[in-house]
Amino acid sequence: MRRPFIYFLLFLISLIILTLWWPINDSTCDAEAFLSSKTQKFQVQAAKVIVQPWRGKHHVYGVFMVPNEYKESPFFVLTVKGFGNECAKPFGYKQYYDGISAAPGTHLLREYIRTRTALRLILQGLYNQLNDKNNWTLTYPRP
Repeated sequence: MRRPFIYFLLFLISLIILTLWWPINDSTCDAEAFLSSKTQKFQVQAAKVIVQPWRGKHHVYGVFMVPNEYKESPFFVLTVKGFGNECAKPFGYKQYYDGISAAPGTHLLREYIRTRTALRLILQGLYNQLNDKNNWTLTYPRP
């Protein structure tokens, strides 16, 4: 009876380790090449950051106030210190998110990082770094 329990416990621990530390990169562009290129870029810092991965999926994100001229941009790069870079396509524009209203000529964009990635960073002791809105940046190519 004791042996199956030990095997199950080892399996569960292995599954947790694989889930938290498995590298995931399903970006549609090469973020490093774009960031190191000499093309003109526009950067915007997060207006607000929410880090509550214990609440489940979609509770680790930054809210960014982006000028309307970047609505049609083909992509942007999200950079979070400790996490790295990730390419994404802009979608989901709003004028109001989480108590923040967009200024005239701008819109708000909410950009997420994976819950398991956030948990990994928190377990590494980077919660304060992840929760600092100055560590979240969106980089757009200039139109």
